[in-house]
Amino acid sequence: SDAICNFVICNDSSLHSQPIIFNPDFFVEKLRHEKPEMFTELVVSNITRLIDLPGAELAQLMGEEDPKLPGANSTASGFFRSLMSLKRKEKGVVFGSPLTEEGIAQVSQLIEYLHKNLRAEGLFRVPGNSIRQQILKDALNSGTDIDLDSGDFHSNDVATLLKMFLGELPEPLLTHKHFHAHLKIADLTLFDEKGNKTSTPDKERQIEALQLLFLILPAPNRSLLKLLLDLLYQTAKKQDKNKMSAHNLALMFAPHILWPRNVSANDLQENITKLNNGVTFMIKHSQKLFKAPAYIRECARLHYLGSRAYTSKDDLDLLTTPGSKELQPLRSQKRSRLDTCNQEETQQRTEEALKELFRHVHNMPDSAKKKKLIRQFNKHPTALTPGSDVPTSPAPRRTRSRSFSGLIKRKVLGTPIILERKSRDATPEPQRVSKENVHLLQKCGSPAHMSQAKLKSLEGRKEESCRRVRAHLLSKDSSSL
Repeated sequence: SDAICNFVICNDSSLHSQPIIFNPDFFVEKLRHEKPEMFTELVVSNITRLIDLPGAELAQLMGEEDPKLPGANSTASGFFRSLMSLKRKEKGVVFGSPLTEEGIAQVSQLIEYLHKNLRAEGLFRVPGNSIRQQILKDALNSGTDIDLDSGDFHSNDVATLLKMFLGELPEPLLTHKHFHAHLKIADLTLFDEKGNKTSTPDKERQIEALQLLFLILPAPNRSLLKLLLDLLYQTAKKQDKNKMSAHNLALMFAPHILWPRNVSANDLQENITKLNNGVTFMIKHSQKLFKAPAYIRECARLHYLGSRAYTSKDDLDLLTTPGSKELQPLRSQKRSRLDTCNQEETQQRTEEALKELFRHVHNMPDSAKKKKLIRQFNKHPTALTPGSDVPTSPAPRRTRSRSFSGLIKRKVLGTPIILERKSRDATPEPQRVSKENVHLLQKCGSPAHMSQAKLKSLEGRKEESCRRVRAHLLSKDSSSL
C-alpha cells in the first residue's frame, strides 16, 4: 500500500533530538481503516465541492446504486459481458480474476522488470511474441517464480502481458462507479474575472479532485494504480529513447484503466477525448496524486487529537480567518498550534512515565542494582521529574553555626563547646553570620583577607569582652549576697 511510501525524517528538540519516522498521512490511513464510512463521507463531501454530481451519479459514487454506463443496454455488450464472466469463473488464477494483493505481487514482477528496460523503442505499442507471452502467463497463473533477467523474454513481451492483465480484470482499474466523476474532472476549467468558464483547464482543482477520488478507491486498485502510473511516468521521461510520450501511453492504457468494460469506441464517441486526456493528465502528474490534500490530513488529525471534527475544507477555511483563535493555518516555516499541543501531550506522557519508573526504583529493596539506578537518575535531575508524589529521604539537619554572641554566652554560662565531626563526603555548609559579626566584618573586612595583626586584634577584643562580662556577673552576684 502507498500508505508506507511517504515518510519524513523529523528531528524535534522536545523528543530529545532522536530521529523518528513520521508518515504525514498516518491519521488519514488510520481513519480510513478504523472508520471507513466516516472517511468516505469526509472525502465525498469535498469531491462534491469541486465537481457537480447529480443525485444518481453521487449515489453511484457512494456505491448505493449500480453505475449506469454507456452502451449498457445494448444486446451486444450484454453478450460480451456474459462471455467474459464465464472466462473469469476459473479460480486460483491471476489473469481474469478480481484484483487481489496476491495478484498484484505476481504482476509487480513485470513492472520491476520494465523499470529496468524503459529504453526499448515502441514500448507498450509494439506487440511481443505470442508464444513467449503464453509461457509467461501460465507461469504467473501457477504462482511460480520467474527469472525475467535470464534473457528468455523481451521487454515487449512483458509490456504486452501487463496490458493483457489489466484488460482482463472484471472492471477497469479506476472502477465503474468512478467513471462519471472522472468525466466531470476533465471538464474543470478556470473562471475569468466575471465568473464565466474559460477553455483553460484548472490543473490545481483537477489534481485536488483526483487526490480525493483516489483516496476512496479499493486498497488493491489504489496500490496497483500507483505502481502503474509511476511506471508510465518514468517511461514518458525517456521518450527520446522509446518514442512513447505521455499522450501515446494514455492511448494504450485508457481502455484498460478507465473505459467501462465491454463497450466499444462508438459508445464513448462523445467522451473518448476526455478520457484519453484524463489519463494523460494522470501520467504527467502521477507524483502528486497519491498524497492526501492538506485539509484531509488536518481533519483526520483533529478527529484523533482535537476536540472537534470538521467535515470539509470550508469548515477549516472559516477557522483559518485572521480573527479565528481556534486553529492556525499550516505553513511550511511555522509550527501549527496542533503540533505544539501534540508535543506538549507527548512531553506530559513522557514525564508521567518517568515518574512511574522513579517510583518503581524507589520501592525496590536495597541492593547494588537499586543504587546504580538511583545514581543514573541523579545524573539527569532536570530530565527526570519524579514530582512530589515520590517519597524522598529527609534532608540532614544543618549544624548550628558558632556566632560571636553564642560564643560569649557559652563562655559566661560555662557551657562546653562541642565541635561536631564532619563526614568526608559532606559538602561544607555556608557559615551563618550574626549581627555582631556582621558589624565587626563591616569594620574589619572579610576574614579571608585579614592580616595576622588584625586577627590577633580581633581575638584580643573577644577575650576583653569575655573578661568584662565575667566581672560584671561576679560583681552582681557579690552585691546580691
